[in-house]
Amino acid sequence: MISDSKNIENNTELQRIIQQYKQYLMLEKALSPNTIDAYLHDLDKLLTFLESEGLKILEVQLNDLERFIAGLHDIGIHPRSQARIISGIHSFYRFLFITDRIKSDPSETLEGPRIGLHIPEVLTVEEIDRIIGAIDLSKPEGQRNRAILETLYSCGLRVSELCNLKFSNLYFDEEFIRVEGKGNKERLVPISQRAIKEINYYLIDRRQIAIKRGFEDYLFVSAHLKKKLSRIMIFHMIKEYAKAAGITKTISPHTFRHSFATHLLEGGANLRAIQCMLGHESITTTEIYTHIDRSLLKEEILHHHPRNILYDERKD
Repeated sequence: MISDSKNIENNTELQRIIQQYKQYLMLEKALSPNTIDAYLHDLDKLLTFLESEGLKILEVQLNDLERFIAGLHDIGIHPRSQARIISGIHSFYRFLFITDRIKSDPSETLEGPRIGLHIPEVLTVEEIDRIIGAIDLSKPEGQRNRAILETLYSCGLRVSELCNLKFSNLYFDEEFIRVEGKGNKERLVPISQRAIKEINYYLIDRRQIAIKRGFEDYLFVSAHLKKKLSRIMIFHMIKEYAKAAGITKTISPHTFRHSFATHLLEGGANLRAIQCMLGHESITTTEIYTHIDRSLLKEEILHHHPRNILYDERKD
């Protein structure tokens, strides 16, 4: 049954719809709390626009949504942010459609801005070794940080996945760890013998820490705060070690994840296998690494192909 749009003028009814939408994102779409908050924040932008235009959410047409997106562009909202907001609009109106509140989805043909390909920064194996080598093992946190970097690079984890890694997720005998990724989706990821060795060395120190209740199962913890590490702590730690190692590239914990995937592809790993290990829902996300690999391939061809070598000799 299609609802009467006049009911939406009632703020209580609007809040009820938003609450049901939040439950839909949580239970049906299994999105993370951070993603749900972002969707609801972007929805507020749309509702503010509709109110200023005197429009009701159940009567919105495609041209109304296009004017809203054009307004985002006019005030300088970055294309990537515009794309995220459009994704939220699609999600919201899809929800209204499947719950029989509207007869058709006005956002169905709403197009997003063109976004240029962004190739992430990648570290070489030698650069990764230099960063890990910059860790002072005489400091209390030294072995822990060495284990963290080896795990990031060995498993290609997101920093949030590393922070939430627990003892109950470790299967060292089988050389796997269980990772809880976006949307609470779990995956098994192989872990190298080197990372296992560094973690086991770290556990000697960790056993001496009186961890706060509720954090006992977390693998990587702060000796000072006695609870699991935050993403910001790991971000700053990597920045410091990169600087000490003389690395001038702009890097973050995610750079180790990019490097993991790129090095696997260079070594001949199947793109589908890399997708599974990274926990990408779509193969399209993983395909960014083929662009990185192609740029390296082009460089190799220019330097080693016989035609290019001959051309260089003639120039000399």
